[in-house]
Amino acid sequence: MAFVVKKLSIALDPVNASNTFTNGDCLSGRVTLEVSRETRIQCFSLKAKGKASVLWSEHYGKYSTVVYHDKETVFKSVQYFVREEKNKGQDGSSLLTNEAGQSYSKFVAPGMHVYPFTFQIPFVDMPASFKGRHGKVDYFLEAKLCRSMQISRKAKIQFNYVPQGDLSMPDLTMPQCGNTEKDMKFFSSGNVAMNIHTERMGYRLGEGLKVQIYIENNSSQRVKPKFCFYQKQSFFALKKRKLATKKLLKYKGDAIEPSAKTTVTKVLIIPEDTCVSILNCRVLKVEYRLKVYLDVKFASNPEVKVPVVLLPQKETSAAAPVDVHIGFDSWTSSQAGWDSSADYSTVHRFKEN
Repeated sequence: MAFVVKKLSIALDPVNASNTFTNGDCLSGRVTLEVSRETRIQCFSLKAKGKASVLWSEHYGKYSTVVYHDKETVFKSVQYFVREEKNKGQDGSSLLTNEAGQSYSKFVAPGMHVYPFTFQIPFVDMPASFKGRHGKVDYFLEAKLCRSMQISRKAKIQFNYVPQGDLSMPDLTMPQCGNTEKDMKFFSSGNVAMNIHTERMGYRLGEGLKVQIYIENNSSQRVKPKFCFYQKQSFFALKKRKLATKKLLKYKGDAIEPSAKTTVTKVLIIPEDTCVSILNCRVLKVEYRLKVYLDVKFASNPEVKVPVVLLPQKETSAAAPVDVHIGFDSWTSSQAGWDSSADYSTVHRFKEN
């Protein structure tokens, strides 16, 4: 016997070449339903959702394993093409209408039926789409068709979301400085000192990060400056943190002779294909650090780390909020996911590891 529901799918119209959405952009597309015979719909919904989740396991002893997991809904909106009467208005959502402003029928004839929708992404602070070592942030649309005494049918499509980035925020425009000094022992004598400086904390993807280092080598050893720009992923569950790091850029400078002073300047081009910083999510963070250190033989290397916040490649001028007659018109969000108090200044308070 042929299935009554032959097809249920979602098509999403791209807004740019990279098919990346940001605050204020409209998600527009179509849900397509194809049935082989006349069918009565009990409920037909379309859900937009953003979700962050983490998962990892740790072994304690030979036979004990603990699985750590947590999740956070960063925003959610459910709208209906067809809704059950008993649920009408209970969840704060609205009933969608067609282009003529009419309600969709609960009865569909054999053939193909197209349900257009438009939804404007809210102007709130939400983490960017991300896939890491032990967690991810997903954004998706999900259509759900319910019929009496039948298994529900679902269709799902993901979309990439990157928040707008404001490079003029005070914390992001402040120069970053650091210094260290080390006394030599064992096979050498004297000391080395290093001061580093960057123009600001915030940078856009693809931009050049200029770092300036002043080095005083008052020791009997040659030292060599090295740079490492890396990503730090932090995952949180059950009061535990799991850390993963990923090196993005490395650079090795020329050796500095004993009893010498020099200034080294280097511009590191930030990769365009990396994730922007995520500092506004309860279950995971994505941070960046620039580490500068001196390679010293027979001694631990003195190092300095400074925070770097990455923003989208360029400003996106999203449209102002608009009234839409087809599609979503409401949303909900978890406070922890988009609370504006969790701003870029948290990078100063996060403990180094």
